[in-house]
Amino acid sequence: MKRKSYDEMPCPVAQCLEHIGEWWSMLIIRDAFFGMKRFDEYQKSLGIAPNMLTRRLNDLLESGILEKQKYGESDKRYEYVLTQRGMDLAPILIMMLNWGNKHFPPKGVKVNLVNIHTNEIAEPIVIDKKTGEEITLDSYQVKVFED
Repeated sequence: MKRKSYDEMPCPVAQCLEHIGEWWSMLIIRDAFFGMKRFDEYQKSLGIAPNMLTRRLNDLLESGILEKQKYGESDKRYEYVLTQRGMDLAPILIMMLNWGNKHFPPKGVKVNLVNIHTNEIAEPIVIDKKTGEEITLDSYQVKVFED
């Protein structure tokens, strides 16, 4: 069954979901952040059927989140690497990791974001770049502006 398209919905959250909202897509992006690049690496990590992986990779290529780069001698071997658009998803994945740890921690394993200099576990929050203040629903609201 084909999922509903959010392409015509005038909402940035809906547009984000249009391109990365399918769960395999987010897991592929996660694995790309972990350094995976090759089809077989994604397939092994996710246990995803090859035809589904091909579809998801093509969707991420079409959205400009991943790009193909040739590797090896063959013209048929590619790696899938994050573009800048894909790299810009890092804060979303960090907050998803934080939320998942808080509300649905994996059993038997700890997955945390750790500072590479201090080895301290990070406690991510969302900060307004202009003011340096934490963004909370108590101090910020969403407003819609017409073009």
